[in-house]
Amino acid sequence: MKASIRGLGLGLTAAVVLATGSGCVPVGESIESSGRAVVTGRTGGAYEPRNANRYDLENSQRFVLLDKTTEREVTCSGLQERFTDDKRLEVMANIRNRRNRRVEVQINCVFKDEQGFPTGDETPFQTLILSENAQEGVRFVSINDKARKYTIRVRQPR
Repeated sequence: MKASIRGLGLGLTAAVVLATGSGCVPVGESIESSGRAVVTGRTGGAYEPRNANRYDLENSQRFVLLDKTTEREVTCSGLQERFTDDKRLEVMANIRNRRNRRVEVQINCVFKDEQGFPTGDETPFQTLILSENAQEGVRFVSINDKARKYTIRVRQPR
């Protein structure tokens, strides 16, 4: 208990007051003892999430680059999607090497339902080697008929 109290920056006196006090204190009130006040909460309830939309490209984009290096090296010059005869989503992506040298990346696809939630259908990362200034098509097919959206992700090899 001492470690968690120290982590909060409370002194021993405040901890004793909190532990032996009259029980719960309403949110936003403070306990004063020995010249120190301990604020027990925030008036108005819970906090709003911070930067909720700042790094959420995987929720809104169909093609994302997962690190700075791939941002400089590759781009997607086109996406094509269609449904197969058995209602599975098929996606073709043209991945282009922006460099004047050979580039190796890993690529996968996360299939999502109409509301943008993953359907549990995520392809494993596969290695893609692109020659100098080359472009190559990569094909992904969902394993079930729940997929309506997708996100293709590209990263450096691991």
